[in-house]
Amino acid sequence: MRASSALLHETAVRLADLEFPRGVVHIHRTRLAFLHLENILHYSKIDRDGRFDGYLAAYLPHEALVLLFTQGELVNAIGFTEAGRIVEPIARALTRFQEEFERGEAVYCAAPREQLAWMYQSCSASIDRLDFEVQRPLSLFHHIEQRHLTGVVELIAHGRVNYLRFGKGRFIDGYFRPARDTLSPQEFVQRLFAAPPAGQRVVAAAFAFPAPVALPVQASPSLVETYRDVFWRIAEVAEREVPGDALKRAVRVRDALAKASQPLIESIGTPRESPPVPMVATPAELTVALADWSHQLLEQLDVIAPGTAVAVLRDATREQRFVLQKAGFYGRLPWTVTW
Repeated sequence: MRASSALLHETAVRLADLEFPRGVVHIHRTRLAFLHLENILHYSKIDRDGRFDGYLAAYLPHEALVLLFTQGELVNAIGFTEAGRIVEPIARALTRFQEEFERGEAVYCAAPREQLAWMYQSCSASIDRLDFEVQRPLSLFHHIEQRHLTGVVELIAHGRVNYLRFGKGRFIDGYFRPARDTLSPQEFVQRLFAAPPAGQRVVAAAFAFPAPVALPVQASPSLVETYRDVFWRIAEVAEREVPGDALKRAVRVRDALAKASQPLIESIGTPRESPPVPMVATPAELTVALADWSHQLLEQLDVIAPGTAVAVLRDATREQRFVLQKAGFYGRLPWTVTW
């Protein structure tokens, strides 16, 4: 299969050449058509050996998508494109995998959770391009020291991505491709730049960004679908309690809240017959959005028909009460629901 010529935004680095630091390689780079994505996603559920931190990087015709796993669970997705770097909604990333299974390739590797957080940060935070002389790669360290830079530097050479953390211009630690072993970071960088592929010039780029605290967990497509179901169950049960008025209020409250402070509620409240809108949100953000909408709607209905709020919550959320309790949904509402 012919490799894509698409370039990483603002660089001469080909997306198809990107190689991230790795530990154990569970699936070496191969055609997506040879992989069963669902089996990979459920590997941790059927085999304890699948409960590792790592990533699945897919090389598609015009982008490189990376699924991030902790303890075998898919927790986030990022993308490298010609237009820039993005945090991808997990649902959209999975769709892209399936759409391009005939033309894409993928590799599945273990990697430290801290590295995964740095990979995520490189796509979610504002990054600064660092200029240095490719013929004098150690000039990068001089430049970093002069700036007293604190954070992570992403250094790409020959497609190999390396992450180096600095504190006030001094090297602390990092993750390297290939492994640095006993070499100092300066020796490693010199060796990295000293051996370009035969007949090729060195293609390199460096970026700096703040070091993250942790890897965020994105709400899974199944959780988003659960919250959509709860949204409409609440609206429908409320309509039974206050016929002819509650459903209209539910939609009005959704639209007003989306414009004012909770844009996520518009995605949660898409009609059942419509496909879900891909979104990037944490489980906590979803819970807050659903609770804010529920609070405003049920407070209005409780004025019209006292006792409606508790009755609606009890009937509409009974099936998902354990999920909602764990998420802290009921704790954000002024009513006590007993089962």
